[in-house]
Amino acid sequence: MASGLWIAAVGVVGTLLSSLLTQRAADGSRRRERVEERREQERRAGLDARRDTYVALNTACRQYLAALTDQMHALLNADGSGALDRRLTEARDAHRDCYAEAQLRVPDPVLDLAGTVNRSLSTTYGMLMRLDRGDVRPGDSLDAVRADIEALWRQVRLLRQQMRADLGVVNSGEGG
Repeated sequence: MASGLWIAAVGVVGTLLSSLLTQRAADGSRRRERVEERREQERRAGLDARRDTYVALNTACRQYLAALTDQMHALLNADGSGALDRRLTEARDAHRDCYAEAQLRVPDPVLDLAGTVNRSLSTTYGMLMRLDRGDVRPGDSLDAVRADIEALWRQVRLLRQQMRADLGVVNSGEGG
């Protein structure tokens, strides 16, 4: 009889332990799922932040470049305008801010190309300002500015393609 009682006690303990182990395994599984969900949310949030940075940087580059182009045309036509000067300054400031954010958010391959575009924009801006003030250096000319602007449009297009690739956007034979 004692052995029967012993067997029953072992059975009860086994059943209780089985329930406890099953509960612990389920808790561990739920914990791992929550950790994985949190990682996925963080990954998506990082991707969204990078996309927002890319949109702002692309917009700022294009607006800065358009303002440089307008300033070049104003110099060609000798009809300087305070409104154009303000627009160029605002576009330059907006680009500076977007580029500063990109320096902290984007991966190195994109940042390297963004840096190249930034330096080219600054070089072209400097040349335009010298031409406008009459403080011309060797190599400064409106033809040189025009060539720089054409090269910049290509650089901005390459930057946009690099940003799209980083985001996993499939190339659809995009244009300008």
